[in-house]
Amino acid sequence: MITDAGILTRLFKAGLNSLRPLTRLILAMKIIFKKIPFTLAVSISICFLMFSALAQTAAPKPANTDAKAEQIVARALSTLGGASYMNVKTVVGRGYFTPFKNGVSGDPIAFTDYIAYPDRERTEFRSRVGRVIQTNTGATGWLFDGAAKTLKSVTPDMVEDFRISIRTSVENLLRGYWRSEGAQLSYVGRREAGVGRRNETVKLTYPDGFTVEFEIGARDNLPAKAIYTKKNNEGEETIEEDRLAQYIKIGDITVPFVIDHFSANQQTSRVNYEAVEFNRPLPDSLFARPANVKAVR
Repeated sequence: MITDAGILTRLFKAGLNSLRPLTRLILAMKIIFKKIPFTLAVSISICFLMFSALAQTAAPKPANTDAKAEQIVARALSTLGGASYMNVKTVVGRGYFTPFKNGVSGDPIAFTDYIAYPDRERTEFRSRVGRVIQTNTGATGWLFDGAAKTLKSVTPDMVEDFRISIRTSVENLLRGYWRSEGAQLSYVGRREAGVGRRNETVKLTYPDGFTVEFEIGARDNLPAKAIYTKKNNEGEETIEEDRLAQYIKIGDITVPFVIDHFSANQQTSRVNYEAVEFNRPLPDSLFARPANVKAVR
């Protein structure tokens, strides 16, 4: 699932930058679907947007991990399903992605997101003119534009966006994939979260200096926000924020069905899940690059 609404937004924008004809239609609001990272990507790390999980590699556990922060993360994991959550190997999510501009929402775009942990994801957007599919498998991937009938490899920027989307996802925090990168987990403190509500805040700091903060409800232990800084197309640093809401329990697992993304304090997208399915067998062929456009399924 996508727990990072920015993923879809970034994928959407990525599409705008790499698929010119379709981009013009999108800007004209005749087509509103385009998978690409804002500066990041993929999103529909939508809700649980689960699309987001780092590949595990051998690496020692950070030495200075904060015990209080570990306790907060452990409580959140328990609230979302504990062992059942950790035993999720694949996620299939369906719903709608809605872009926002200057506070005004655009047309909803239907999407289906397939995730196979730890590092494979395929997101499909559908509109009247066809499909846009972006698939990431670790540091590789491919992009299909049904309107333009093109099949291309993902760009280095898209790969980096995918990596960032994983780093900033709730799945990465709770599953502990960040340990493989040598990141440090620390406690930041409590923050206001509305009338009578507080969020506990923890932070991941990576060896390369990248940081992401996660706010988790002090009472309900539900992940509420993911906040980080990135550079926009003009090279200016902006604060990116994913807000998770409308948690729904599916079996033993609880996931957010709504994820709003904000950039520089302005909402840029909403991911709204309609259905989420766990541990459905996903064939390798779903993520493999097709031989040509006609072979895309």
